[in-house]
Amino acid sequence: MAAPAVVSAQAPVRLKFQSTWPNKDIFHEFASDFVKRVNDMGAGRIQIELLQAGAVVPAFQLIDAVSTGVLDGGHGVAAYWYGKNKAFSLFGTAPPFGWNANQLLAWIKYGGGQQLYDELVQGVLKLNVQGFLTGPMPTQPFGWFKKEITSPEDFKGQKYRTVGLGADLAKEMGAAVTILPGGEIVPAIDRGLIDGAEFNNPSSDKVLGFPDVSKIYMVQSYHQALECFEILFNKRKFDSLPPEVQAIVRYAAEAASADMSWKAQDRYSKDLEAIKAAGVKVIPTPKSVLEAQLAAWDKVIANTQDPFFQKVIESQKGFAKRVVGMTREMEAPRDLAYEHFFPQA
Repeated sequence: MAAPAVVSAQAPVRLKFQSTWPNKDIFHEFASDFVKRVNDMGAGRIQIELLQAGAVVPAFQLIDAVSTGVLDGGHGVAAYWYGKNKAFSLFGTAPPFGWNANQLLAWIKYGGGQQLYDELVQGVLKLNVQGFLTGPMPTQPFGWFKKEITSPEDFKGQKYRTVGLGADLAKEMGAAVTILPGGEIVPAIDRGLIDGAEFNNPSSDKVLGFPDVSKIYMVQSYHQALECFEILFNKRKFDSLPPEVQAIVRYAAEAASADMSWKAQDRYSKDLEAIKAAGVKVIPTPKSVLEAQLAAWDKVIANTQDPFFQKVIESQKGFAKRVVGMTREMEAPRDLAYEHFFPQA
């Protein structure tokens, strides 16, 4: 007779994860969607506990907390670590080479971007971190202002909140830049500490309270024309996971990335309509300001002489030129079709 099979129960790996987002923000929901996928697919082998921004460390200290093992992992954006090395922002808020965020992630996956990211994190900065880029974000609004920005001159002297290379861009355009985490922006506008600010999208902006402190919402901008999220793990902790659990984490990041891109289209469009219904004036950024942003990008790129930064820029430009070139050649104009079917929109 065959001996009975014996299944040995093994305690799950438990990881403490913190996001850089307030609990009410849709970004924290995106982090939760990733965590749920890991926990569901892990089937008891891994359990991640998600905490909101500030639960263990302030948002801007997340990557150091993950590197030192204070936290096992976290969810944020690479632009938040711009103070460590400006090249970090290239992996989250890349220059507007005509590409979108999904094409940025294509560069990460298939254009050498992940290898460059790992070189920066583990080689240049010696951080004990394993990161995954995920979740394509659409073009971010120029922001919320007390007065409409009608020209580049109107933007000069503005006390303005942004992050990453967007800060360098705004400075080139003559603004005085303040870098704040998401939960601190609306109180700063309300108290008059800043004149204008951008965060990311209609859903986040609505729930964070921007419509309560400003009725001018300017959309379309090159300051952050594309962005993606960043999922961080303590590298020693991640490397100690069994290979099949590591695979669960990697594929959960990809699955959450796809779902986030679909959910965002639904939620952002609904919340933009709600913002308009609340009496907010939604205004496209004037062409003159967009052109000034592109000219400022030229200066930001040229003035950052760090060899690694330029190495990443050249890799991105080569990929964007080929992929966006193909897209422009192959795809019919979407505006033409939209205006045909929705002429009154």
